[in-house]
Amino acid sequence: MSRIVRQSKFRHVFGTANKKEFTYDNVKVSKSAWDSNKVKGNGTFVGIMWEARGGGSFAVLPNEQFGKVPADQGLVTGHKGAVLDIDFNPFNDHVVGSVSEDGNARIWLIPEGGLGKSNLNDPAQNLIGHRRKVGTIDFNPTANNVVATSSADMTVKVWDITTGDAKLTIGNHTDIITCAAWNRNGSLVGTTCKDKKARIFDPRSGNVTLDVVAHAGVKGMRCTFLGDRELFATVGFGKTSDRQLAIWDARAAGEPLHLSTIDTASGILMPFYDNDTGIFFLGGKGDGNIRYYEIVNDSKLIYYISEYKSATPQLGMALRPKTACDVSKCEVVAVLKACVSHVEPISFQVPRKSELFQDDIYPPTAGPTPGVQADGWFAGQTGEPVLVSLEGGFVPPERPAFEVAEVKAVDDGPQTEAELRKAYEDLKNRVAYLEVELSKKDLEIQQLRGQ
Repeated sequence: MSRIVRQSKFRHVFGTANKKEFTYDNVKVSKSAWDSNKVKGNGTFVGIMWEARGGGSFAVLPNEQFGKVPADQGLVTGHKGAVLDIDFNPFNDHVVGSVSEDGNARIWLIPEGGLGKSNLNDPAQNLIGHRRKVGTIDFNPTANNVVATSSADMTVKVWDITTGDAKLTIGNHTDIITCAAWNRNGSLVGTTCKDKKARIFDPRSGNVTLDVVAHAGVKGMRCTFLGDRELFATVGFGKTSDRQLAIWDARAAGEPLHLSTIDTASGILMPFYDNDTGIFFLGGKGDGNIRYYEIVNDSKLIYYISEYKSATPQLGMALRPKTACDVSKCEVVAVLKACVSHVEPISFQVPRKSELFQDDIYPPTAGPTPGVQADGWFAGQTGEPVLVSLEGGFVPPERPAFEVAEVKAVDDGPQTEAELRKAYEDLKNRVAYLEVELSKKDLEIQQLRGQ
């Protein structure tokens, strides 16, 4: 009996890890119990959350700095608590944001060529406003200098990083937020929370389009939008601690369009989606393998492709932007895999014999040009990804300068009631943060006296 084989350009995609001499070795990947990806990358740098005693730090290495990282490698320091997440600005490779247990988010400007042996202690901008530790940071994919952070104070704040102002605050959650993600055009934010719910909301209007119990298990959940398909994927655990994948209609609440059990392992799943190929990746923390699927426009939605296997367990992963892929090797996705003492690049390729540019697997992709500026986005404009062609190799345009807006003097003139109320709220948040810090120091003093 003949068997019908599903037609797909990506049925034979395979993953290959770099040789040891082309990995980032001798690194100290953070051992923090907080669920994060541990690593981020762009076309210029690799960011690695660093294991540090006293305060928090992370490394930013040039992409070509393979091999053993020197013991005196310069780090980005300045946080008083452990760094819990980092993210690069998609429109300026040298701008990176970080969040920490100290309750603050910070924006850093990486010098040309990286840090070398010098630590970077002074941030370009401080984002102060959350009352407890800040767990996630995500740059808007189309709006320049707009970033979202989520905190254990159960809020999501959206900031203009040039002014350092939290322009929007969403407080719809009833427990700690475990994951936050923008949709493809940066108009919606999806979150998962320890209250077992997944939510999608418009941060500018406050409208909620999805508010559902996604997974019944008590362990951590993650989420991601599936590109321009208006689908939303969540991963979590069922009642019997089996790992699950659910796909939802991002436009309306209801039952999941797809729900499947992955396996019974205990590590939290990390979902990633490549919009250009429709390939969806699932990597489990503590696993050595990475499963990948194809998302299609039919009733089944998702088809298993294959699995990248490795004996080395991963602490975290990240996808590089498509503009960082090597089109001469038919590389369609570039992954960074964070292990205990090294970060391993993995190349996913489509086997092709021809050396010509394969335009069927490389459609125009999102480039490093913003679709809208921060002021326009907060005023209600929605940008779309500005697409670029990868034929002939991608040449990045000149990156825009990152300039922090001048802080207004106190005696600039009469203030409106709205400005006074905002200043009052900002001051109140700052006082609450300082009260928490004082309580910590008081506890430390008492512990020292007890010894």
